[in-house]
Amino acid sequence: MPSSAANEFETHRAYLTAVAFRMLGNRAEAEDAVQEAWLRFAQQDDVRDARGWLTTVTSRICLDQLNSARVRRTTYPGEWLPAFAVDPDADPATHAERADQVSVALLVVLERLTPEQRVAFVLHDAFAVPFEEVAKVLDTTPAAARQHASRGRRAVADGGVRHTAGLAEQRRVLAAFLTAAQSGDVRALAAVLAPDVVAISDGGGLARSALRPVHGPAKVGRFFHGLFTYRMADVLDAKLEPVLVEGGAAMLLRGRRRDGTRLLAVLTVAVEDGRITGIFTQQNPAKVSLGDL
Repeated sequence: MPSSAANEFETHRAYLTAVAFRMLGNRAEAEDAVQEAWLRFAQQDDVRDARGWLTTVTSRICLDQLNSARVRRTTYPGEWLPAFAVDPDADPATHAERADQVSVALLVVLERLTPEQRVAFVLHDAFAVPFEEVAKVLDTTPAAARQHASRGRRAVADGGVRHTAGLAEQRRVLAAFLTAAQSGDVRALAAVLAPDVVAISDGGGLARSALRPVHGPAKVGRFFHGLFTYRMADVLDAKLEPVLVEGGAAMLLRGRRRDGTRLLAVLTVAVEDGRITGIFTQQNPAKVSLGDL
C-alpha cells in the first residue's frame, strides 16, 4: 500500500514535471529530476509545505544540471536544440494538450538564458513563485532573484523567434512552406517566411546538418530547396508525414540512403501572422523520441 508520503508526492508530480521541463528542456531529464526530488522527500520526517519544499528541491536539482550542461555544450558539435518527443498528429478535436507542453520555439529561446536567469524566470513568471522563495533556490537575495528574472524576461522578449499561431495555422503554413521549398518557388517562399526567419539544425555530430543558423528568407529558402532536391537524391523510400512536437505542427522525414544508412529528421516551426519566424530541425537520433510511430 502506498505510504502517505508517496500519496502526497503524487499530487504534485505533474506540477513538478512541468517546472523541471521548462527549466531543462528535456522530458526524460525532467522526469529524472522529479524522481530525485521524490527520493529526497521520502527521507524527510515532517514537511509542512510539501509543494513548496518539493519545488525548491526540484529547482535546485535542475539548476545543478543546467550548470553542468552549459559546460558540456561548449564542446557540442554544431547547433544545439532540445530533444524532440514526437507524437502522432491527431485530429484537432481529439488532441489534448499536456499541462507540461512548451513550444520548441520557447525552449530554444530559454537556452540563451543563464542557469540563474532561466530558473528565476520559470519559477516566477511561469509558476508565480514569490521572489523570496526563488532566492532560496538560487542562494541569493530576493532583489538579486528579481534581477535574474527581469534579465531572463527581456532575453525571452528579445529572442526574435515569435510563435503565436494556433495548431491549424501552423499546419497550413508548414505545408505551404514544404511545397514551396520542394518546388523552389521563390515567390511562394517569400510569402511564407518572415524577413527575420532563422533555421537551426541539430545533428549532434551524428548526422549531416548546418553547423550554424541560417538567416533570412532567401538563404533559408535556398537551403531547404537544396535539402529536398540534391541532398535527397540518394534517399530511398523517403516518407514525409505530419506529426506533433510538444503540441506544435511538425514533419517527420524517414528513409534510407543507398549506402544503407538511415535518414531521420523532424522539422517544426514557429509561426506568427501567417509567416514562419523559426525552423527547427532535429537530426540527432539520440534526441528524437518517436514513441509509437
